[in-house]
Amino acid sequence: MERDSAMLCDRIWTHARIATLREGAPDMGCIEDGAVGTVGGAIVFAGNAADAPDAREVIACEGRWITPGLIDCHTHLIHGGNRAREFEMRLAGASYEEIARAGGGILSTMKATRAASEAELVASALPRLDALIAEGVTTVEVKSGYGLNAETEIRMLRAARRLGGERPVRVETSFLGAHALPPEYAGDVDGYIAMLCDAWMPQVAASGLADAVDAFCEGIGFTAEQTRRVFEAAARHGLPVKLHAEQLSNRHGAALAATFRALSADHLEYLDEDGVAALARAGTVATLLPGAWYFMRETKLPPVEGLRRAGVPIAIATDCNPGTSPLTSLLLAMNMGATLFGLTAAECLAGVTRHAARALGLGDRIGTIEVGKSCDLAIWDIESPAELVYRMGFNPLHARIWSGQ
Repeated sequence: MERDSAMLCDRIWTHARIATLREGAPDMGCIEDGAVGTVGGAIVFAGNAADAPDAREVIACEGRWITPGLIDCHTHLIHGGNRAREFEMRLAGASYEEIARAGGGILSTMKATRAASEAELVASALPRLDALIAEGVTTVEVKSGYGLNAETEIRMLRAARRLGGERPVRVETSFLGAHALPPEYAGDVDGYIAMLCDAWMPQVAASGLADAVDAFCEGIGFTAEQTRRVFEAAARHGLPVKLHAEQLSNRHGAALAATFRALSADHLEYLDEDGVAALARAGTVATLLPGAWYFMRETKLPPVEGLRRAGVPIAIATDCNPGTSPLTSLLLAMNMGATLFGLTAAECLAGVTRHAARALGLGDRIGTIEVGKSCDLAIWDIESPAELVYRMGFNPLHARIWSGQ
């Protein structure tokens, strides 16, 4: 980018090594002696330091690396209680399905969440959010799904929105009413789906509290046909969709999600070739959740090589939740993506920036360091970007910038 002598930036970070993560750029779009300038929270310059415009404030980065702010595109940060006891049960040999069918799992969190006030839900989530922010996360997705009635689902979504007021972070929300069957509807799954689609969905849409609609298509969740009904209801209200798919078995949920041009299909351990092809045609992001795979001691790997060959964008997220992935480190999620799933360092970094933004429908606003996008940056004390993936239990964040601040 050439120098604009008329431009005056609010702030410039200069003499940095920059991984822009621009689409199609080689070597993560790296600039060896670069600068990033912002006006009004947006990036107005990203290029060589020698070409940088003037600024009211100049911050010398002394050769540190700058990446886009990290994005955790799949979390369940808002919930009541914890499931440490179930963790002990799994250590003793109980399966996830056995625990769920015995009244544990999602339903145990449902009880704790229904009993919590909005203020209590916010207060319990903030330490989890703070852990992500401390590692350079500037955008986080938060799902409902532990209320399983209209009142609590909406309370969860309000609590999630409040997180964005409590901390300098962008919060995207997903309505996950189709997460599990509540006890009030035992034996009447179709009745529950009808209530969700015909009564709750209009309330959620009218409230403006949800940015997307999610569902759990699985043997212990909902069938593909029931999921289709949820997606059709979302479409009627102009809400994009995403899906928990192919985590424990192949229910062909990813292919269904692709027919609705879903933002993302998540988990995907049992995804088959037809599902991969459907995601590729739709441009749907494959979001991998290695924390859940590790925590649940899974053995079936997601088809990473097939996703690569088909050109499906791959995102990585923590899946932070109380039962199957109590993980609040996106840096560790990247390491797991590399060591457990065989992703490259560059794929991991794209997975928590550019592709994670796309998984939230925000690819035009965040996820790369480019003119016109929000000035969300993470500045690191590292020798190379691969170090962010290589280390475990070490946080090299020097500074975190959100909307230019």
